[in-house]
Amino acid sequence: MATSEDSNTLFPIFIFSILALPLVPYTIFQLYHLATKKAKITKCQCSVCLQSGKYRKSIFRRISNFSTYSNLTLLMLWVIMVLLAYHIKSSSHEVEVFEPFSILGLEHGATDSEIKKAYRRLSIQYHPDKNPDPEAHNYFVEYISKAYQALTDPISRENFEKYGHPDGRQGLQMGIALPQFLLNIDGTSGAVNLLGIVGICIILPLVMAVMYLSRSSKYTGNYVLKHTLSAYFYLMKPSLAPSKVMDVFIKAAEYMEIPVRRSDGEPLQRLFVLVRSELNLDLKNIKQEQAKFWKQHPALVKTELLVQAQLTRESGCLSPSLQRDFRRILEVAPRLLEELMKMAVLQRPPHGHGWLRPAIGVVELSQSIIQAVPLSARKPAGGSLEGIAPFLQLPHFSETALKKLARKKIRTFEDFRDLTQQDRFDLLTKTAGFTPLQSHDVETVLEMLPKITFDIKCETEGEEAIQEGDIVTMRGWVTLNRTNHKIRALPHCPNYPFHKEENFWLLLADPTSNSVWISQKVSFMDESAALIAAPKVIRESKEWAGATPKELNLAVKEAVEKVRSGSRLVIGRFLAPEEGTYNLTLFCLSDSWLGCDTKMSLKLKVLKRTRAGTRGGGTVEEGGGGVEDGGEEEEVEEDELYDDDESEYSEDEADVEEEEHDEIVEGGSHDDDEEYEKED
Repeated sequence: MATSEDSNTLFPIFIFSILALPLVPYTIFQLYHLATKKAKITKCQCSVCLQSGKYRKSIFRRISNFSTYSNLTLLMLWVIMVLLAYHIKSSSHEVEVFEPFSILGLEHGATDSEIKKAYRRLSIQYHPDKNPDPEAHNYFVEYISKAYQALTDPISRENFEKYGHPDGRQGLQMGIALPQFLLNIDGTSGAVNLLGIVGICIILPLVMAVMYLSRSSKYTGNYVLKHTLSAYFYLMKPSLAPSKVMDVFIKAAEYMEIPVRRSDGEPLQRLFVLVRSELNLDLKNIKQEQAKFWKQHPALVKTELLVQAQLTRESGCLSPSLQRDFRRILEVAPRLLEELMKMAVLQRPPHGHGWLRPAIGVVELSQSIIQAVPLSARKPAGGSLEGIAPFLQLPHFSETALKKLARKKIRTFEDFRDLTQQDRFDLLTKTAGFTPLQSHDVETVLEMLPKITFDIKCETEGEEAIQEGDIVTMRGWVTLNRTNHKIRALPHCPNYPFHKEENFWLLLADPTSNSVWISQKVSFMDESAALIAAPKVIRESKEWAGATPKELNLAVKEAVEKVRSGSRLVIGRFLAPEEGTYNLTLFCLSDSWLGCDTKMSLKLKVLKRTRAGTRGGGTVEEGGGGVEDGGEEEEVEEDELYDDDESEYSEDEADVEEEEHDEIVEGGSHDDDEEYEKED
């Protein structure tokens, strides 16, 4: 057994090893992830984004971005490891080799007379009778005497030459990797040490685990409070208009926890005057509407006004305390909108479908918040179903500039994008009054706008036709294209102060019944995950179909090339409905960009189920896939359906006009308002 001093030096080595085993690979993984993320993600380089300071690499921003709990914990653990390494290096000592000639101060090959003379000389200096120092006594017994014996006694010399020590073979020394105070247990100190061990090793981890579980039990995997999900589920309705989505969105539990201070009253009153036109108040009864608005829960009033400050770009008038609340609201908004979207497309009985109308409203609200565009700007105008909202996301655009462009018959955002670069430059500089630099900024943002294309089929695996009750598989590729040929890019959103990655919602829906059959979130930011998932699915499907190894490898290679070129594999399944032909629409909605949503018509033909063991002779239309592709944004009837189901904000104005003549509609509207008041 080793001495207590040796055991005490083993404890830091033990702790160092325990820390190094997980810490080193985790640090390497984080550094690799950071390097690859910085290398591939493209950021907007327009002057508006650069001047906003959103991507400015200042020392303070770097410190704030670095100062997360995980990074600070990682740094603290590395500091502990460095201190332990220094302590181990300074406290460790080399193993001393027993050298009798060196101890006696002689050279190898000394004669017996020289050995005796050296022994007498050292005895006078270290012998207990000559030197009362205890250390001198130990040195004389452990070293000088044994060295003299090893060189003069035949047996000791033989042991030294054979084993390296005059006493013969030495036993193996073992130590306990515990600090010395834990090894010296006696009396009261032993009880204290025992309590300390129990407290640190048992009670403290249990307390931390209980605190973590009690806190994590309140949140979902997306860091959203469960109370928020229950509120969203209760308030979500199939006929929820886009203008009413805001009323559901602000009722999140995260926003209800925001403090309402007395000092916020006057700044909120000024903000109310600035955004009053966006609050859907009845101007004919403005006093009653204002009183009704301020009677809501103070947290709801504050949240809605701060969200409207983002939409109208009036955040500059906020006080410092409101600025902090404003940033807090915007920081959690993408997560809340994602959960609200999940509630809209949640499969519900009896058919297991979600709701299209509120889903489109949630996406529209997300686009408006990220791009800081008022909801009123989405009203159809000048032949455009989305109004002037897509133009307002471009840098330097305003309503005045749009009026000038309208004189040149630029009615829609698609017309503006279809112009050549030179025609746009001449139009912006000569008609709208833009400078060459401002026109270059517009071109930079237009090059980043995504364009989505589909290659989707719906079929029953292993069958030629789709019958009632079949499990229909929607499988295909969604491809992202940009003019600048970039795949991973952050959207242009200088008025949104946080890092935002663009996502897309793929919806297979039936606009006539307001139902969503399949919903899937598609992201083009994580290429590594897609490179793993897509080839795996392709390989499994080909193996199930009995493909040869050569065909299998070719299909996997093709899938990898598609992923790297900007495509993502999407798969969804649904239960075939009753016999009939269904005119479905495949939507791909962006949560960050305005005017970039894409849709495609799909015609699904379902045959009547025959007796068991046989299949009907009917085939699905459009190449046997059960789907008939239609041109994107081409059919007039399809545009009318999309207009109806997207619930553009002109519908809300029509509803207001109908309320003056239709008592039933008016009564229903007031009932809804009273219901919201009771909930508040």
